[in-house]
Amino acid sequence: MYGQGLSPSAYAGSMENYPAGWEADVVLRDGGTAHLRPIVPADADALSRMHEAQSPESVYLRFFAPLPRLPKRDLERFVNVDHRDRVAMIMLVGSDIIGVGRFDKISETSAEVAFNIADAHQGRGIGSILLEHLAAAARDLGLRRFTAEVLPQNRSMLQVFQAAGYEVSRGFDDGVVAVNFDIDPTARSIEVQASREHRAEALSVRTVLHPTSVVVIGASRKRNSTGHLLIRNITAAKFTGDLWVVHPEADQIAGVQAYRTLEDLPGTADLAVIAVPAESATEVVQECAAHGVKAVLVISSGFAETGDEGAELQRRMVATSRAYGMRVVGPNSFGLVNEAADVSLNASLAPFLPDSGSLGLFSQSGALGTALLSAAKNRGLGISTFVSAGNRADMSGNDVLQYWEEDPDTKTVGLYLESIGNPRKFSRIARRVSRVKPIIVIKSDLTGRELPPGHIVRTSSLAPNTLDQVLGQAGVIRADTIHQLFDLAQVFSTQSLPAGRRVGVIGNSAAMATLLVQRSRSEGLHVEAEPVSLHPEVDAERFRTELDAMYARDDIDSVIVTFTPSAGAEEAEIAAHLSEAAARSQKTTVACFLGIHGVKDELTTYLTDDEGARVSRTVPSYVGPEDAVWALARATDYSRWRAADHGRFLEIEDLDDKGVRSIIESALSDARPGTPVRLERSDTRALLSCYGIEVLPYITAASVEEGLAAAEEIGYPVALKAVTNVLRHRMELGGVRLNIDSPEELREDFTAIQRIIRQVIGDSDPLVDVQTMAPHGVPCVIRAGEDPLLGPLLSFSLAGDTTELLGDVSHRVAPLTDREAGDMIKSIKASPRLFGYRGLPPMNIDPLGNVLERLSVLVERHPQIRELVMHPMVATETEGHVLSARIDLLLDPTRIDSTRRLLS
Repeated sequence: MYGQGLSPSAYAGSMENYPAGWEADVVLRDGGTAHLRPIVPADADALSRMHEAQSPESVYLRFFAPLPRLPKRDLERFVNVDHRDRVAMIMLVGSDIIGVGRFDKISETSAEVAFNIADAHQGRGIGSILLEHLAAAARDLGLRRFTAEVLPQNRSMLQVFQAAGYEVSRGFDDGVVAVNFDIDPTARSIEVQASREHRAEALSVRTVLHPTSVVVIGASRKRNSTGHLLIRNITAAKFTGDLWVVHPEADQIAGVQAYRTLEDLPGTADLAVIAVPAESATEVVQECAAHGVKAVLVISSGFAETGDEGAELQRRMVATSRAYGMRVVGPNSFGLVNEAADVSLNASLAPFLPDSGSLGLFSQSGALGTALLSAAKNRGLGISTFVSAGNRADMSGNDVLQYWEEDPDTKTVGLYLESIGNPRKFSRIARRVSRVKPIIVIKSDLTGRELPPGHIVRTSSLAPNTLDQVLGQAGVIRADTIHQLFDLAQVFSTQSLPAGRRVGVIGNSAAMATLLVQRSRSEGLHVEAEPVSLHPEVDAERFRTELDAMYARDDIDSVIVTFTPSAGAEEAEIAAHLSEAAARSQKTTVACFLGIHGVKDELTTYLTDDEGARVSRTVPSYVGPEDAVWALARATDYSRWRAADHGRFLEIEDLDDKGVRSIIESALSDARPGTPVRLERSDTRALLSCYGIEVLPYITAASVEEGLAAAEEIGYPVALKAVTNVLRHRMELGGVRLNIDSPEELREDFTAIQRIIRQVIGDSDPLVDVQTMAPHGVPCVIRAGEDPLLGPLLSFSLAGDTTELLGDVSHRVAPLTDREAGDMIKSIKASPRLFGYRGLPPMNIDPLGNVLERLSVLVERHPQIRELVMHPMVATETEGHVLSARIDLLLDPTRIDSTRRLLS
């Protein structure tokens, strides 16, 4: 089994120093999947088969000589590596090795790298992925540079190095091209990796959503069975491709011809829809792989949602699928839908679908999937595609977002998330997608903190609003309910984005107009003039005149219309006037038209576009004014985010990463995995200094005499602080004394602090810091470090118990742009204290922002930093001072979203 690459970790226990953390499932350039892992001796036969299948030219390019067979000595050397000085990784599809990458250490900081890609799999991006993973492993081992010798005619390998985004230097000697490059990530290499990841994952989803042939496995002849319903739904939707059924006995099911086995099918299925019992799923997946099926949709339940045994069944099924190049939707999925005219697929359990439209929907819950489709249909909102991930064992919202980013049929994205397996990657993708189309997410306050049944992902212990802030950083719009999701989708699917916050209100109810004005102001919209309040029985012509006048105004960006039909009102004519006027205008329009809810024909008009095509324009209508205003306000917030300048990432020359690595490696030399190590205070100051951050000078004293000497050396006035964390920031408990101007005062205060330390914590030899007195200012707290779920994360707040009790803390994922650093500071509720509160002078926040930016790069590049705390950093009128800092390190942290592509 190990030779097939399905369970390498299970084999690792019999090998010393086997790096199981290097294993990964990956998506190739064409959307297929493969398994990547370190090589082991058991791979000798597979490696030999790969070599013998290579063309003479490929062998010559790799070994610089003809070599029809690998000599036994070379073969043994290739598969026996120490995973330290000699490292090799293989990529497998099933039991076949399709690529090998290796490096041999040639100095303390460099290694020679080489690749061999199977001829049958050239052009699938295998060399690029192997390079990413080898570079990540090399960095883990302290290496910083790769070299390679390549024949000049091996253009594909030279292109792998050049296109990876590293700064590559070349030389030519003795008929060979010598390639050298540093393997630390660069802005360009990260950009290249993200672009390749996007293309590959989008293609893998396209394979699932655009099949030309579908086979249903596990269908029953019983009409009320899951498989029978699936076949009826696929048939009813008029799927444009071939539909087949596999059944051991039946000749046809639901009018579709049945075949005894996959082997009997008249062709190869792109998508297999599986509805067999969980215990049979892995075997069925293996059969699909053997017959070239490209992807599987698993409707069956009984997997991880049932407990440990089900989780193991799920793990085996997904591992098998990925190892043979197939993506999995599910298990426990409600199904998927693609309403594109050239596909027309309803492989779901929903018998009735919304019309075709521009809304893409993703759900992890089957029940919520039903509710989403039903709500979309009831509101008249059309969908482009729908995916129910079920237990989200493989294909996730991240994958589908990659596909939707460039899908021309999807203009708005709606997701229901019970868990987020890789929020950092989600944030990274969403930040890019949100710049071109809105993303609406329904999540609970427990998302990311607790796991629903069947979900096998990490969790975080951070405050509930942390994930909300991270999503907001990426431009994602949070909805609490399905109702809110579709309130927003109505705006985005029918209207242009609001140009600003200025709104006008018009209607035939004074009370409703007043309520709309009040709600608008409470949501941060600006009502520029008195609402136009018309008579309840206003005639259509008067309504048209007032409406046209409002659309003609230059001081309004959006229009809110309310209409309550009465006995004498010309309802149909007024609705027509509204839809026509809104269609002619560039202003965003929402309505509370009593009796109409959603995107309906009554408020729809038809125009001819520039290309002569007939297009519809609809004004969305809401049940109540609160819904209309809330949706418009969130759309306005999103429009402002999308149009904003989000700043630039820090480009600083004085960052000494080599010095940081040296300090971290020394501190962790005797550390145990999973056990945090507190960095010595002198090392903390040295590490921060490597990044241009200086801690205000202090001297630690054990006695009054030492304290007096320290004060003389530093110069009065000074501050005294208990070294122990229990009292260090607690002035009210006597652990801090400020503005000490004389030896007499210092003697008294030093003695008092030592006495308090002895009383509170029982320390017989209490230590006290003597520190330069910082200028007066606003004390702040900055935290940075590695969260197990979110990755490198930064937090900012003002110092004090009140901040902690009220949770007034801002959070962002690293790295930060200069604008994001500024937004972090300004977004906390107590930020007015920094900008001249109650007559006090404003503080200079630029040093705070600069430190946040530097720390974001630090924790991005050094995941061993579990937690870094600056408590406090004081912002003054002219500058900023770090008074105290501590750093906790962790050996071998596992970052979900790293500098190597992998399925998570």
